[in-house]
Amino acid sequence: MTDYVLVHGAWCGGWVFERLAADLLAAGHRVLVADLTGLGARSGEFHPGITLTTHVDDVIAQITVAGIDRFVLVGHSWGGMVITGVATRLGSRIDALVYVDAFVPDDGQSLWDLTSAWEHDHYIASQKHSPGAVAPLPGLAAPLMTDQPLLTLLEAVRFTGEEVQVARRIYVFARSWQPTPFARFRDSVAADPAWELHEADAGHDVMSDQPAQLLAILLGCA
Repeated sequence: MTDYVLVHGAWCGGWVFERLAADLLAAGHRVLVADLTGLGARSGEFHPGITLTTHVDDVIAQITVAGIDRFVLVGHSWGGMVITGVATRLGSRIDALVYVDAFVPDDGQSLWDLTSAWEHDHYIASQKHSPGAVAPLPGLAAPLMTDQPLLTLLEAVRFTGEEVQVARRIYVFARSWQPTPFARFRDSVAADPAWELHEADAGHDVMSDQPAQLLAILLGCA
């Protein structure tokens, strides 16, 4: 049995992993779908002071409460920022980091550093009527999506040396989503023998478009 910890992307909630979590459980594994302050099931806890560190702390606290020792850590989209932050603190306990069409920050980088002027203009425009909150990007809005705390997009990840202890690093690239901000990460990991690269004929939500392929990749970490 393997423990899996799943971290969703910006504006979303644990609902994005409903099928994947069920499939992992059916395969005999344990699954923790992280609930992040101010998002998803915890949207009622939203406040403008929520930071990336808040969400890293959320994941670590939930791992502790669940009694999880070693685990596979999965992040989708902006969730790549969170799982990188968790790795800077728990890297020696992580059997694999799996970035699912996700951002992969270097030391000192925030999501702002990894996104374009188009996204930046949207983040700033959102402040006119909802200070501290960022509405879903145009084209991504869906009924279950909620505002994203601005500071989670501005705070940088800081490496500690613990992140190098992670045994495996895997990137899953969704090649059917265009235009995509993630090709740069696909190209970077393809040139790095320390990474495993998979490509999916899927839109950004790989877990919905190619559930069997993503499940197989994760089961390969067990």
